[in-house]
Amino acid sequence: MQSVFGTIFLIAMILAVALLAVGIIDGNRFVTVREEFVLPALSKECRFVMISDLHNKVYGNKNDKVFNAIRKINPDFIILAGDLVTSQVSEDMTPAIELVNALSRKYKIYYALGNHESKIQQETDRFGDQFERLMKAISNENVRILQNDAVNLPEYNIRMTGLDLDLDYFAHFKIRKMKDNYLQETLPGYDSSKCNILIAHNPDYFEDYARWGAQLVLSGHVHGGIMRLPLLGGVIAPSYTIFPKYDGGVFRHGRAVMLLGRGMGSHTLPFRFFNPAELYEVVLRP
Repeated sequence: MQSVFGTIFLIAMILAVALLAVGIIDGNRFVTVREEFVLPALSKECRFVMISDLHNKVYGNKNDKVFNAIRKINPDFIILAGDLVTSQVSEDMTPAIELVNALSRKYKIYYALGNHESKIQQETDRFGDQFERLMKAISNENVRILQNDAVNLPEYNIRMTGLDLDLDYFAHFKIRKMKDNYLQETLPGYDSSKCNILIAHNPDYFEDYARWGAQLVLSGHVHGGIMRLPLLGGVIAPSYTIFPKYDGGVFRHGRAVMLLGRGMGSHTLPFRFFNPAELYEVVLRP
């Protein structure tokens, strides 16, 4: 009997070590995923890269692996879908700043905030001028920060809008219902004659985004559910809800489509299980 328990314990230890190895390996690599979408109001084909949830992660020397992967894609522009940094008082934001500055020397960047940027902006008693330092460090003519703001890309007939969602909508253990007309009151109006793209960090409100008028939603936040299991998908969301409805990939509601990035980094626990980071190459066709 003792030998049986010893064998079971040994097997359990081997499995635990193997799982830990997967978590470390997947937590330190990324893959490039290509998606194509047909959008009726688009006037010209375009290609962009989407990065979500970098959380100051570094791949290679000063993120040269990320830069080189993007250079091979040769996008028309880049989307940053929030959580470029992590809301920690002692956070060194240099990796994220260096990557944005390197990319913006070659590409136009459209950047909407995630909950971590919103937190360091609003909780100045904890974070001081951290948000202002981040914005100043990446500010140049090729970086457009869309904080409840919109910009038109006339070459493609695109209207790009960025949502800075209230922190109340990032609650733990539940998904708070969005107030009626919240998006209409928070965002500039969409243009029905254009291809309306909404960068909205939290995917839980996809149906609200679709009702607002977004034809393509670009989100992040969930990190793919930390661990991915066959058939079940992502295991846990940042809200601590189990098996989230939106964990990563492509989702549709009516005529709207959402691309939910599984993120390029992590925070708190630096592990990803069967869930490597993802850099997205996105092709839009009229």
